[in-house]
Amino acid sequence: MSRMRILIGAVLALGLVAVVVWALRPEPLAVDLAEVQRGPMQVTLNAEGITRVRDPHVITAPISGTTTRSPVQVGDSVAEGETVVAILQPAAPELMDARTRAQAEAAIAEAEAGVEVARTNRDRAASALEHAQREFLRGEGLALAGTIPQRMLDDLTAALDQARQNMASAEAELSLRLATLRRAEAQLVGPDSLLQLNGQANECCVQLHASITGMVLDVTDRNARQVTAGTPLVTLGDITDLEIEVDLLSTDALRVRAGTAAQITRWGGEEVLEARVRRIEPAAFTRVSALGIEEQRVRVQLDLLSPPDIFAGLGEKYRVQVDLIVWESEDALHVPHGALFRDGDGWAVFRVEEDQARLTPVTPGHRGATQVELRDGLEEGAQVVLFPPNALTDGTRIVAR
Repeated sequence: MSRMRILIGAVLALGLVAVVVWALRPEPLAVDLAEVQRGPMQVTLNAEGITRVRDPHVITAPISGTTTRSPVQVGDSVAEGETVVAILQPAAPELMDARTRAQAEAAIAEAEAGVEVARTNRDRAASALEHAQREFLRGEGLALAGTIPQRMLDDLTAALDQARQNMASAEAELSLRLATLRRAEAQLVGPDSLLQLNGQANECCVQLHASITGMVLDVTDRNARQVTAGTPLVTLGDITDLEIEVDLLSTDALRVRAGTAAQITRWGGEEVLEARVRRIEPAAFTRVSALGIEEQRVRVQLDLLSPPDIFAGLGEKYRVQVDLIVWESEDALHVPHGALFRDGDGWAVFRVEEDQARLTPVTPGHRGATQVELRDGLEEGAQVVLFPPNALTDGTRIVAR
């Protein structure tokens, strides 16, 4: 009987100890868990891009002059060689002061007097030529009859040639004097002397036609104004032939190659557009960021691969989101970013083993937007702790939140 009491006492004591230990044991730490998975993975560079027409055509003024109000506006369709996109009038002469005008009027009077003198000389030469012709005809008949010697006929021939030369000289002098008069009169031409544009095709104006079939992208100024030769007037382009330009940090640009695939999102449509890098500029430029930090940027041009009807409505200088795919794999072992943390010089995770967190070193690889490639340390299907709290240590009991 005494043995039975001792046994029962021992059992009760052990039970009491177990209850005390159970009561004093810390509660499991609630954590978020994630599973190591294998599947497709991408590493992308995300940047904002701007759409641009691939080959814009800028129409410039071929001469200095005055443009009329623009016959086209932004968004108008134009046909190559048919649509008039700009009308240019020659530059108007400058106004003259009183002294310059008086000098010009005096020059005209002088030129008119010279014309009268030249006409008189021409008339005198014409009369002399007519007289020489009559004398020659009379002398030629007498020479044939033997009345006068051949020497006298030769003198009459020479006189006729001299009269003809004098007549040619007088005509040339009259033409010279008339040209001088026109030049003097041109000095008095003022702005009011120019032909006025009345809305119809006019010989006084230069009409510039569209160089391509497309759309008006920009009109420098719709109002009439004076321009110099080479001033841009209108920009034309094919709105269906777009490219995308992205400015990347020079360190990020080194990860991109010609032919790199890209996806265009947040452009206003529901579809994800496909694109490909065509060109990476070899020279960087400096740009100051919103925080006042100087950054070295590199321009990257991409070709849109999606059919134009998918991105219909996308225009010039629209903002889009560009995801450049710098690495991808169809069978990569990966884990969420939040599971990794620094452990000394390496990386580690807390792996779940029998409701306990076990510190496990891992070797990360490529880093995507939300996932990290694992090269060593874990196998597919293992569970790890996401965003481990500071209280979590190796061997701590855990429970899924």
